[in-house]
Amino acid sequence: MAKLPVDLSGRELCTALERAGFVFRRQRGSHMILRRVEPLARVVVPDHRVIRVGTLRQILHDAGLTLDELLRLLGRN
Repeated sequence: MAKLPVDLSGRELCTALERAGFVFRRQRGSHMILRRVEPLARVVVPDHRVIRVGTLRQILHDAGLTLDELLRLLGRN
């Protein structure tokens, strides 16, 4: 089983989520808010250089994505 990436930035994660159908809605401070209509989901991504593993795990849960799907969206198969 693959491990969560530990060198992922907020911008890279935002780009991957946009490939999964999320749309950037707004940003307040260092938090980027993305939404998806079908299935309905909202995620908040911190605009940090490196996203912590626990934060990434929660974002994946909120987005309804698996680790394998994220790695495919990032091009890290």
